[in-house]
Amino acid sequence: MNSEKKKLYTHQRFVMFALDPIHIGAGGYRLGRVDNSIVREMGTNLPKIPGTSLAGAARSYASMRYGKPEAAGQHKRFIGEKEKCPIIYTFGTATETGGEAGKVSFGDARILFFPVPSVAGPVWVTTKEILEEVGFTVNGGDVGEETVLSNLSWSKEQINLGWLSLNHNWGLTISPPEEIKDKKGWKAIENRIVLISQKLFSEVVNSNLEVRTSVAINPETGAAEDGALFTYEALPRATWLWHDIIEDDYKQSFPKTENQFKDNKENSGDALGEIWERPLDVVKAGLRLIEYLGIGGMGTRGFGRMKNICDWEVGSNES
Repeated sequence: MNSEKKKLYTHQRFVMFALDPIHIGAGGYRLGRVDNSIVREMGTNLPKIPGTSLAGAARSYASMRYGKPEAAGQHKRFIGEKEKCPIIYTFGTATETGGEAGKVSFGDARILFFPVPSVAGPVWVTTKEILEEVGFTVNGGDVGEETVLSNLSWSKEQINLGWLSLNHNWGLTISPPEEIKDKKGWKAIENRIVLISQKLFSEVVNSNLEVRTSVAINPETGAAEDGALFTYEALPRATWLWHDIIEDDYKQSFPKTENQFKDNKENSGDALGEIWERPLDVVKAGLRLIEYLGIGGMGTRGFGRMKNICDWEVGSNES
């Protein structure tokens, strides 16, 4: 009997930073201040990046990295050796002869820190509840519906967050998870954090989204299409987001991969430059390319790039 313990699952947490505005469209036109709105959570009305969007981008870019872009889809016309394909093993597929379940589950990416202009300069707003859920330790005074708490070097008793003026208290101290504290991005904002109440957070976020106006171009004339002006919103650049991924490798037979796909053969081409030894390695390879290739819509308008700041294991279960 094999006494070696195997992980039933691994819970991995990721923190990402928006290099560009991010637009994940809700689909179609909406009545309101913008024509093309972004996806939001039902309960909080906060913008998010759906796990399906993250999974689709990660699969597509990992497939490109592997040299097998056709694996980005459902792989119905499968090429190669199914049991040795790291993309199939990680994300699953649906073929003419039967499906294959994936080994990773993507959670939605939610806002961690949201950039807002103020008289004290740019600040990043969040809530105590969000920070504690991610793994930060928070200490300081109270936060109310009309009062914020910050670690700013701002001496005045009032501060504005966009158009909203609030009472300002000092004394906030934050200790980030070990994986974040020495990151360059964290050093840039660690002394510019403002805590607000959960009730106000959605209002502040939704009032400070980036809104742009564009017009459709007539392909025949190259000029603006008459009556085709439209507006769309996006999470602004410098937003911090976090999401979880669960690796559920119940088969424990991942095909170790060091080379790209070539000549219809798995793991037989040029060197990857890294070694994939588990599904999470494939996911991370795909997510890294979002920094260059983006996610969501409006990519030709300079939207979509996000950088992975760090990730760490939150928990696991061994059999």
